Amino acid sequence: MKKTIVVMPVANEENTMEELLDRLLALPYDNLFVYPVIDDYSKDKTEETIRRKEAETGRVKCIYYKESKGVITCYLEGFRQALKDGAEWIVEMDGGLSHLPEELPQFLDKLKEGYDCVWGSRFMKGGQMSNLPLYRRILSQGGTFLSNFVLGTSLKDMTSGFEAFQREVMEEMNLERILSKGHMYQTEMRYYCRNLRTIEVPIHYIGGESSLKGSSVTEALRLLFELKKNEPTFWRKKENA
Repeated sequence: MKKTIVVMPVANEENTMEELLDRLLALPYDNLFVYPVIDDYSKDKTEETIRRKEAETGRVKCIYYKESKGVITCYLEGFRQALKDGAEWIVEMDGGLSHLPEELPQFLDKLKEGYDCVWGSRFMKGGQMSNLPLYRRILSQGGTFLSNFVLGTSLKDMTSGFEAFQREVMEEMNLERILSKGHMYQTEMRYYCRNLRTIEVPIHYIGGESSLKGSSVTEALRLLFELKKNEPTFWRKKENA
């Protein structure tokens, strides 16, 4: 298997961090590495757990992002570090066991087949959601419908945060130009990658205790229409293009 790095922003996950890392590292891949990205928002022993696993396994790298401005900036810093360290496949997933580590192989199988991006989908056949309030289900499904309608995409799930990329995709992305600072981020990524060779795979999403603020929904709607109106420069220009 190609060198694979899993990027996951984490904060206040001391109750699940060790289990998550153990389950990921138990997968039958010697070339799989995990990069949890943490910042000052985390106040418990999450960082302590990560650094212990880093020393014990050699396949975990704790990234303390002092300049963090929120979860999305942590994702992007994780991507930059993964590229710097030679990742050929980069996976994004949740750091609180909302995504199942055991579902990772299907993402890697599709990357091996040559797909540029692999999107986790809760709404395609085989996908499911559990332990999630009804309003969150409605927002996720409604967000997918609205995003497809406005942006002209046709994915089953436009808001899932379990996804995987070939190195070349991340290399050509202009990560500094990402507009989203919150829940719109995954939709933005799918929109930018719409003309690449992509595929969806079913996932089981397990909801947590986090809530969604009304301001986040308003901001997502604003960004959705901004993307449609004036797509920002996203792909870097190749030297010989």
